[in-house]
Amino acid sequence: MGPLIGDDGTPRCPWAGAAPGVMRDYHDDEWGRRVHGESAYLERLTLEAFQSGLSWSTILNKRPAFREVFCDFDADRVAAFDDADQARLMADARIVRNRLKIAAAVTNARATVALREQGGLEAFVLGFAPDPPPSYADTSAMATTSAESKALSKALKKAGFAFVGPTTMYALMEAIAVFDPHLEGCHRRGRTDEASA
Repeated sequence: MGPLIGDDGTPRCPWAGAAPGVMRDYHDDEWGRRVHGESAYLERLTLEAFQSGLSWSTILNKRPAFREVFCDFDADRVAAFDDADQARLMADARIVRNRLKIAAAVTNARATVALREQGGLEAFVLGFAPDPPPSYADTSAMATTSAESKALSKALKKAGFAFVGPTTMYALMEAIAVFDPHLEGCHRRGRTDEASA
């Protein structure tokens, strides 16, 4: 399937939907745009891990609570979480309550802090950008992993990260515009340099 024309006459990647809503807003305002800074990268990495096995709209709807409970993804603060903090998060119905994913978020914050000695999380992830970047006209041709996402997954695991499988890392690379993920013909194609929040 190629781009879907919305009720506003605008062509978008079909998963964004034809009508206004959280998915369309995310597609238009954030997905496939570059982000900058450690906390922005840690947030996207954490949310992609929590999304595994769930719908992305579930994560987007819970995102304000995720930002609150994970201290706006300040790596130093999350890295200091102890067992009591993780138990508190497990009791918070506003987020996805998965013990392994919560523990992984803390583990990944600690690994992010440690990665500063190697230039930081942002530079680390961007080091796996595909060359040439993929380009798709149709969803049937789109990939869910790549040689680069597999290499990023392996490197992050070696650096102490958890819940960073190749499919999750491919989704991360799409979300933060390590390459332009939008279909050819989508109104967002070619606009990855517009930084999002």
